[in-house]
Amino acid sequence: MDIWVTAKECVGLPGFPSMQHNIRANLDKLAGEKRRTRSGSKSFEYPINCLPPVARAAILKKQGTIEINDRQFEIKQRHTESYCRESLWQQFNAASNKQREKARQKCEAVIAVAGMIETGIDTLTAFDSVADALQLPSASVRRWYYQAKPFDRSDWLAALVGKHGHSMSARKKKEADCTSAAWDFFLADYLRPEQPALRTCYARLEEVAAAHGWIIPSLSSLRRKLEREVPAEQVVLLRQGEHALMRLYPAQERTVLELDAMEWINGDGYQHNVFVKWFNGEVIRPKTWIWQDIRTRKILAWRTDVSENSDSIRLALADVIEQYGIPKHITIDNTRAAANKWMTGGVPNRYRFKVKEDDPKGIIPLLGIQLHWTSVLFGRGHGQAKPVERAFSHGGLGEVVDKHPALAGAYTGANPMAKPDNYGDRVVDAETFLKALAEGIAFWNRRPGRDTEVCLGKWSFDDAFEQSYQESTVRKATAEQRHLLLLPAEAVTVTNGAFTLNAGGKIQSRRNRYYHEQLLGIKPNKIVIRFDPAALHDSVLCYTLDGRFICEATCIEKSGFGDTQAAREHDRNRTRFVKRTKEATAAQRRMTALEVAELMPETVPPAPPESRVVEIYHPEGNTVRRVQIEAQPEPDTDYDYAFENAVAQLHEQQQKNTI
Repeated sequence: MDIWVTAKECVGLPGFPSMQHNIRANLDKLAGEKRRTRSGSKSFEYPINCLPPVARAAILKKQGTIEINDRQFEIKQRHTESYCRESLWQQFNAASNKQREKARQKCEAVIAVAGMIETGIDTLTAFDSVADALQLPSASVRRWYYQAKPFDRSDWLAALVGKHGHSMSARKKKEADCTSAAWDFFLADYLRPEQPALRTCYARLEEVAAAHGWIIPSLSSLRRKLEREVPAEQVVLLRQGEHALMRLYPAQERTVLELDAMEWINGDGYQHNVFVKWFNGEVIRPKTWIWQDIRTRKILAWRTDVSENSDSIRLALADVIEQYGIPKHITIDNTRAAANKWMTGGVPNRYRFKVKEDDPKGIIPLLGIQLHWTSVLFGRGHGQAKPVERAFSHGGLGEVVDKHPALAGAYTGANPMAKPDNYGDRVVDAETFLKALAEGIAFWNRRPGRDTEVCLGKWSFDDAFEQSYQESTVRKATAEQRHLLLLPAEAVTVTNGAFTLNAGGKIQSRRNRYYHEQLLGIKPNKIVIRFDPAALHDSVLCYTLDGRFICEATCIEKSGFGDTQAAREHDRNRTRFVKRTKEATAAQRRMTALEVAELMPETVPPAPPESRVVEIYHPEGNTVRRVQIEAQPEPDTDYDYAFENAVAQLHEQQQKNTI
């Protein structure tokens, strides 16, 4: 046997020391003079015959041979079947907890059998011993062992998972028969936007199947077949639409920790479920526009009206800016009330109303606030993207305001199916409702233990806002900015210094007329006015289209047909206007027309032309022929033109003197 080994190759062999120098000393004793130097190396090598039988067998086993009666035989290598480990462990993950627990018990038995066999115990004895110890059938232990043997030891757990439920062929054998035409009929009937009930669709399927001879399973089998073959998201898409399918996707979570107080606000309207007798005597359910700070969730300001309109939005924003300052960003819905010209005019992506080149800029762009619209996803608004929506849901304003003790008996319920027993018992007046609204919002803001990203379950919205507001930089509005904020803007056409403004809408057809002398002859004849809707009979401010101030026009009220006092007042004002205009005109005339005439050069008449042709006089009969003298037109001196030209020169000279 021509096999030689070195001391290094004998490390770990049974019956040898663990240290290499001790192995070398042991080999020197066993080999004696049979050692030799390995070619190309300085180390010694020793023949395998000098080794003990156990060590010699271990070396031969590593080389794939075995020695019997001094004869070597090659050990046949068992062919290992290739398998996909990923697929094997995917089946393990798809198994139930009960199946995985059984696989662990099987794996423990197989590992015990393999350990006994490796120590030299025969397989039958190992099977019986493990079965007795674990109180399992010996045949089961044997079956599990040979089931896991083709796989690597690290994959035994996955290989021993039961195959129950994984075989598609076995599963299909257990499925109830269903004609393909019947299945298509059921899917077409059930997967509709009308969302018919499953039992109703199955009842129709039974009648059609009896008429056509189709084979159909039971209702429960058909329900399981639907759940198994049609994904849930497809069912939602076909029955509820794209918007419902979109809601299945997990919502995006956004952090607000990088924001400061009053850096970003959002607003929306809330319809109260309370009967209120409004100031005009009408019983309504009022609507409140609310501005909320996004970082701290504090409600900053609110205004209530009969509906969501531009006035309530504007006045609420004015309250925010007056009390806290100008925010940098605003998020609102792209509704007709919120995206009106008075608030958002000039924003390029407004997508509301007709956009004109001469549209005045709205309040939000004029104040340098960046406007953000909520998204429109799959044909519907995505209003829940605004944090203020949380204030309208469970535990929000409907709880702290609509159910306030002061409004008991006037609550209508969240919907027609949730009316209280005392529905319609009481109608509160507007003053009581507004007081309850203020108390409810204050209670909402000061309530501690808010579970938000900023409050951390400890602070209230007021506490979080105060802490951040003291450290943030907020722009304060000037007097002119507050003035612009309180008065919406509208472009009007000026005619002879006067213009009209619709004050009562198209229903009441009321118009106010305004006038100022500085608007006479203004070019272009279109201006921007800013006014207070609650004081339309007062004066309004007039600006150019690019925002420059012109004047403050006053309202001209209509008078009665027989009102003599109003007629005298109107005549008096007209006389004053004429007199004032005359005085101003006289002040600008520093030279009279006579003085202009005196400065004009004298006009010398031209000399008559000399006639060189003489006509001979021919008498006719006893009488002298009468000569007809044609009247010559007098020369057109055009004194009017000269006078106007002199006045113009005089006016130009006065302007030069003034300069």
